[in-house]
Amino acid sequence: MEKQICSFCGEEIEPGTGKMFVKKDGKVLYFCSRKCEKNMIKLKRNPRKFKWTKHYGK
Repeated sequence: MEKQICSFCGEEIEPGTGKMFVKKDGKVLYFCSRKCEKNMIKLKRNPRKFKWTKHYGK
């Protein structure tokens, strides 16, 4: 089984952990924690603006 990458922070997700979220348009999002899931889905935040993500400053 391959490791997935968190859609928000960019960290690797170990097999058997994390959460997969499927949007209505069919796009699949993977999250390593509830923190990442809430920031992207509920709060609609941009991961490039947070220093704790790997996408920061890109």
